[in-house]
Amino acid sequence: MDTIASLFSFITTPVSWVIVQFHSVYGKIFGPDTGWAWGLSIVSLVILIRICLIPLFVKQIKATRAMQTLQPEMKKIQERYKSDKQRQSEEMMKLYKESGTNPLSSCLPILAQSPFFFALYHVLNGIATGKTIGVIDQGLLESARKAHIFGAPLAAKFTDSADKVASLNASLTDVRVVTAIMIVLMSASQFFTQRQLMTKNVDTTVKTPFMQQQKMLMYVFPVMFAVFGINFPVGVLVYWLTTNVWTMGQQMFVIRRNPTPGSKAQAAFLERLQKQISHNKKVRGRGNTNVIKAIVAKGRDRNEFERKFINGLTKAGLAAQADGTVVESESTVATETEDGTPTGGAPKRQQPKRQSKAQRQSATTQGAGAAKDDDSPAKTSLEKTADEPADAAPNTKQAGGNKQGNKPGAGQRSRAKSGQQRKGQQRPKHPSSKK
Repeated sequence: MDTIASLFSFITTPVSWVIVQFHSVYGKIFGPDTGWAWGLSIVSLVILIRICLIPLFVKQIKATRAMQTLQPEMKKIQERYKSDKQRQSEEMMKLYKESGTNPLSSCLPILAQSPFFFALYHVLNGIATGKTIGVIDQGLLESARKAHIFGAPLAAKFTDSADKVASLNASLTDVRVVTAIMIVLMSASQFFTQRQLMTKNVDTTVKTPFMQQQKMLMYVFPVMFAVFGINFPVGVLVYWLTTNVWTMGQQMFVIRRNPTPGSKAQAAFLERLQKQISHNKKVRGRGNTNVIKAIVAKGRDRNEFERKFINGLTKAGLAAQADGTVVESESTVATETEDGTPTGGAPKRQQPKRQSKAQRQSATTQGAGAAKDDDSPAKTSLEKTADEPADAAPNTKQAGGNKQGNKPGAGQRSRAKSGQQRKGQQRPKHPSSKK
């Protein structure tokens, strides 16, 4: 570790100068020789570095999402050129070039702050060994050696011997208890940061090897911090713990405000946005406007949560516009199903309610009674009155048979037969039955 830190000695002077400037401010409040003055100086150094790294953090988020999008294509290339590693690498580089994605972009914040981390380690190691380094002169060196955080000196390590800890005016028990607690907090914060990234901000509709790698790192990184943490001075543990807490808070903010499409975080974000818009009847904030504009532009390519958001606005009487705003909609707007197919818009045709047999018979009886009460009922072609002659009835037999029109009672029989036909179609006789 000392060899690695010496490689970044070129940045030791700027780092030590920043710490001294913060120490001069906090020393006036808490005292120049207190652990609060030196500890807060290290915390302020972390905050300053992380603020400067925000553009790289944004680029890291974009690169990570781009890599997630490319995972299905990368998997196809790996399967297609499984036996040709050189062709596989060429196709991978071609894919990165066409999509404008750089795999190293996701590691930019860690790589960028590594020089500051090792420079700080070099400064604290000089304080532990009693050597002036950077702009820290002999007076500041003695002040830093007297500074303790909860009884543990800034330059003490978990693996230090009792004699070395005693030279820093501290006890071995205090040093190991404080360093153990800080190592646990550092590992836990790293685990929680990676876990919220995997459980909330990953597109659950796509299963890729990238997700398995991130899941593995969720358990590997905390173990690495625990192993290497026992060799870090207390001041470096303060630095790294502050960095993890900052990363965790920064990631929570990004997940809440700009979640990955298709993730659980996006579902929660769109639900909050829908309630806010439904209550205010308008969109507030440029960020929310850009989100709605992007969703409208997707059209049929919207995911499940985005379709649910558009349908929720529709039910509230609002319609999302292409410019990211919403307007009140007076007419019924068609909603979308899970596969993006529009539904609704026109009321469905109502089927007539099926009546029971008793209701149908009652309606028939009432209709017949109403027909009798009518003064001028219309005659049908099958009805015959009593004053019509009997020979007016049609013959019921075909040619070659006896004509019954001249026989007495033929008219009554004909009317009776016609009455039977009006009641309903008769069941056909079986061929074997007698005629």
